[in-house]
This record gives sequence, structure tokens and C-alpha cells, in this order.
Amino acid sequence: MQIEINSPEEKELIEQLKKRNDPEAKRLLRFLDMPDLSRQAESPIAELVRRILKIKQFSDFDDIKVPEIVPTDISFDLFDFPDDHPVRSKSHTYYPTENYILRTHTTVMWYYWLMQSVVKEKIKNKESVGSFCYGKVYRKDEIDRSHMPVFHQMDGWHLTPRDKKIITSEDLQDVLAAIAKAIFGPQIKYRFNEDKFPYTDPSLEMEVDKEGQWLEVVGAGVVKGSVLDKLGVDSSEYNGWAFGFGLERLAMISMDLPDIRLLWSEDERVKKQLKLGQKFIPVSKYPPITRDISFVVAKDFIPNNYFDLIRDLGGILVEEVKLIDKYEEPAKFGEGRISYTYRIIYRSNERTLISGEVDKIQDEIYNQTAKQFKAELR
Repeated sequence: MQIEINSPEEKELIEQLKKRNDPEAKRLLRFLDMPDLSRQAESPIAELVRRILKIKQFSDFDDIKVPEIVPTDISFDLFDFPDDHPVRSKSHTYYPTENYILRTHTTVMWYYWLMQSVVKEKIKNKESVGSFCYGKVYRKDEIDRSHMPVFHQMDGWHLTPRDKKIITSEDLQDVLAAIAKAIFGPQIKYRFNEDKFPYTDPSLEMEVDKEGQWLEVVGAGVVKGSVLDKLGVDSSEYNGWAFGFGLERLAMISMDLPDIRLLWSEDERVKKQLKLGQKFIPVSKYPPITRDISFVVAKDFIPNNYFDLIRDLGGILVEEVKLIDKYEEPAKFGEGRISYTYRIIYRSNERTLISGEVDKIQDEIYNQTAKQFKAELR
């Protein structure tokens, strides 16, 4: 069964963002407007989703699409995130308002799915149930060829009465193995390690062998009883398993893709190569253009917020941002002030950049660094 949750709150918050003129509001609207690659048929991200949905043991699972702007308490409190967990911080998560965030994980679908009357009825009748959710998620992060603030996740889970089945680590391994074979083929080698997530215990991660290198790809766990109880499911009667993972990481591993930005490319030379299991051959290695920026700011400067500014202005042309130098010298800069030097590497995957266009971007980064971060440029 396909389910789509309509959120009046989300629509109202988007309208509020449109009325604002600050950089953060413009940034969030741009993120929300980006296409959902998990629903674009030609994208390898969508192909990953299709392969997993076809796994036989998931055939009766519901497919639910939930809001991308969600209440903070639903996203974090219901899922047992500790009060001091980094993801709650505004340096890691995007907050349109104090009480709402751009979702950081698709696991939030547990709440919305369990609110459906048909699901409540099945649980009341002691039936086994399961659901999937996939789509865009949002997190502030560093800038390199493996990270973007907008990416895609997929989550699945299964609940069953305890008198029918007690979920164990062996069940987790069976689920993860089925996913690995669906994505990488039946001959894929995999192994499991213990892991830790706020809302599952015990938990596992799965690694796959890619050309002699073990790479982490998927995590899973037994759903915590405390989380089930908060969601209105009696944990003395029900238990379950859950998995979740970033779709970009699996796609990049499958295709040996060197740069996450390629997944968003409109260049037909790139797009025709984006096939799962097909090794990507660069259409050309265009030269980088490197620019440094040095400035002095107050100690409360948050690098992830600065990376957002660089992405705002440089967009897809920014390949990487490296911290070159950081130091304090009160006699020179004043108490509570720190000097930073960042190296910004510009490179297009589709054409050769020219210095003039990069210099124009860099000049605006200089201007906005001073304006938005009250920085003293050096």
C-alpha cells in the first residue's frame, strides 16, 4: 500500500520561508526545491530503491512518503536521541523555526506510519506489519567529494508480535544480506560488526568487500522497546527490526563514482554512465582552480555554517574546502578571536572553469564572510 502524508504545517512553514529575505531562508528553499533523485526513474538512486522494494521478504510492506519539514520532538525525542546528541545542534541540522527541522533521517516515518488507522487496526489484531520510506534528508556537513547537505536515505522496518517471533541479531543479518545481494549481486562478500543507534539495540553494521577493501554500507538493529512504547506500540507484545542507509554511498560504491556531485549532473556523457554495477569512466578530468581565504572571527564561529555560505555562492562548482590553518594569538587578534585559513577548490565535472568566473564567486565569498560572520579579512 502506498501512503502519502500531507502536512499543512510544512506548507505554512514554506510560505513563511518565502516571506523571509535572509540567506538561511533562501538556502532552505533551494534545498527543498532540489529534485528527489529516489523518485527520478533514470537515476541510479531510484534504481537502488526499486531493487530493494523487489526483495521477496518485503513484498507486503507499505511504501510511505512523509513530510520533509518535521517537528523537532518527533524527530529526536520519540527516537531516544540524547539531549546532547550532536544532531540536535544548529551546527548540524537545519531549523526553519525553533520547533521544526528539515528532516535528518527517514526513520521519522515510523511515527507517521503508525498514525494510520489501517496500521493501528492491524496492530490491534496482532498482525505483522512493515513499511519503507525513502527520499531527501538534510544535514550540515563538510565540503568534499563524498558529502552534500542534501542527500537521500532509505529506511525499512518490520514489527511482529512476540508470541509469533522474537527478533534477534540473526534476523538483522538475514535482512542486511538480502539487501547486499539485491544491490551488489549474489556473489558479494559481506561481514557484520556491532554498531550503535539511538533507536535500536542491539545494532549491526554491514560491510561489503569492494576490490579488497571493506566498506560500511548499511546499518540495522532491533527496535528499542522504549521507542515502540513512545510510538504507541506495546513493547511487551511487539518487537521488530529496522534498517537504514544513505543511498548515495551505495550508488557510489557500486559504480566506483569519484564525486557525489556527478549524481546530480545534467551532462548526457555523465548521465548515460550512471548505471549500478557499471564502473564510471570520467568523461574528462578538468583542472581545478584553487583560492585561499583568511580571516579572523569570534570563537563562536561554526565551520559548518561557513560551508553553507560557500555552497550558497559556489554551488556545484565547489569540489572541496580544506582547513589550512587555525590559530589564536590574543596579542595580535584580541581575546576570544581565532584566525582561519581555508582553501577552496573549484572544479567542474563538465567543463573547464575560467579564472574570471571563479574570481567573481570568490569576491562574493569575501564580501559575505565579512558581512555574515563579522569577520576581519586578512
